[in-house]
Amino acid sequence: MKRHGDDRATAVFAYGRARRPPLHILILAIPICLFLTCSRRPDRDTLVMIIEFSPTNLDPRVGLDAQSERIDGLLFDNLLSRDEHLSVKPGLADRWEIPDPKTYIFHLHPGVKFCDGRPLTSRDVKWSFDSLLQGKVHSTKGGAYRLVEKVDAPDDGTIIFHLKEPWAALLWNLAGGEGMGIVPYGSGDEISRNPIGSGPFRYVRAEQDKEVVIERNDNYWGQKAKLTRVRFTVVPDATTRALELRKGSADLEGSALTPDMELTLQHEPALRIMRGPGTRLAYMAFNLRDPILKDVRVRQAIAYALDRKPLIQYLWRDSVRLAASVLPPESWAYDPDVPQYLHDPEKARQLLEAAGHPVVNGVRFHLTMKTSTEESSRAMAAVFQQQLREVGIALDIRSFEPATFLSDVMHGEFQVYSLRWLGGNEDPDIFEYAFHSARIIPNGANRQYYSNPRVDALIDKARAEIDQKARKRDYAELQKILAEELPYINLWYFDNVVVFSKRVSNVQLNPSGNYDFLKTTEFTAKP
Repeated sequence: MKRHGDDRATAVFAYGRARRPPLHILILAIPICLFLTCSRRPDRDTLVMIIEFSPTNLDPRVGLDAQSERIDGLLFDNLLSRDEHLSVKPGLADRWEIPDPKTYIFHLHPGVKFCDGRPLTSRDVKWSFDSLLQGKVHSTKGGAYRLVEKVDAPDDGTIIFHLKEPWAALLWNLAGGEGMGIVPYGSGDEISRNPIGSGPFRYVRAEQDKEVVIERNDNYWGQKAKLTRVRFTVVPDATTRALELRKGSADLEGSALTPDMELTLQHEPALRIMRGPGTRLAYMAFNLRDPILKDVRVRQAIAYALDRKPLIQYLWRDSVRLAASVLPPESWAYDPDVPQYLHDPEKARQLLEAAGHPVVNGVRFHLTMKTSTEESSRAMAAVFQQQLREVGIALDIRSFEPATFLSDVMHGEFQVYSLRWLGGNEDPDIFEYAFHSARIIPNGANRQYYSNPRVDALIDKARAEIDQKARKRDYAELQKILAEELPYINLWYFDNVVVFSKRVSNVQLNPSGNYDFLKTTEFTAKP
């Protein structure tokens, strides 16, 4: 990663036209020790998948990082799951009823067992949530269920959630990667060292910064996995990940390579690349307490001044889609009619003049944009710097190591910053967390100090509304208001990309980018 102050990205990118060295040149630059990570070829019964880092905790009540949640999704079952439109569908619970807005009754699928043979009943479900809500395990994940008053288990097959107030997003928070897998009754901290779940795979072993091994759970109550065993091998360096795939010492990786590397590997005869629309969102956010940025005309002018298409083509190699909303188009609540800001520098100049910012010595005003030292973030900011200069805005770029950058963002110490939502934007409850005035930091992710009484009212109404069609209407209005007032500029959604060996088949991607495709993946033939 480049240090702060190295602005070579501005010179070499020229609107994103940077070219990384070809993969065969990069091979010569990699120390031989890096190839020792997974140098042996996979055996015929084990799929080797490359991941960037180890999961921090495989207790589904605790682990919040991407690898923990994705691997947990293979080891544990949630009460509910999600379909291709990110709506909830049955999981461990075959069906559910909502007799009133504060009571949710779930009926469990009969005959489910944990991988060690113990039956899974409502007692296990109740323990999983009670241990979190009552602090028996220490986890920030309990905050996601702060509106749950208590959980009852009247019989082995029934579980009842009682809420403190109406909260339609409960169903979402019980489903998929954002939900919580069910652990056996009595499980404490030891579950992180020896995970016992009811999912399609069972835990075998793990070594920090090296690997996690799982194998097929032959007692799984649903459709059995085709793979006998999966070894997640940790390879932090992106170039080494690409080389391991090229050598055949790994079978598969998911969205862990640069676009240039993916373009290079698509010409490898032993490899295939699969792409699908993803939900990860890149956005630019403003500090609305700033004397310049509090004027909506300035924020709109910035949106008109930015031209995202060259970045999409040259930086991301067409592996992202333009974004108009925080929600991805796959979401049931997405509004396709949200207003968009097409590149229009003249419109930007008009708005800046109307806002009282004339050009003086070639500059209207200065803004500072904070980024991490990650290469693509710096390159993006450099291109935006050029584009804003065309309308008289001097954008100063300040890059920081990730921890420092995130700390500044979390404390509201910025004028402009850019970050990504990974999964949190798949449900419209993101609007409450990121835009409600009650969630201004430190109480939530409203880091831009945005406040609009109409937005607050729509969010509160939609969160309490059980009828999905009524919620969709409220969220459509909400998205239009946010598009006009622009506390965020939504930049693009990242595609999900999987590179895999031709000995692997039946890889099925989903918008969330989780590891569910391993439930259907199988070997094409014995090597």
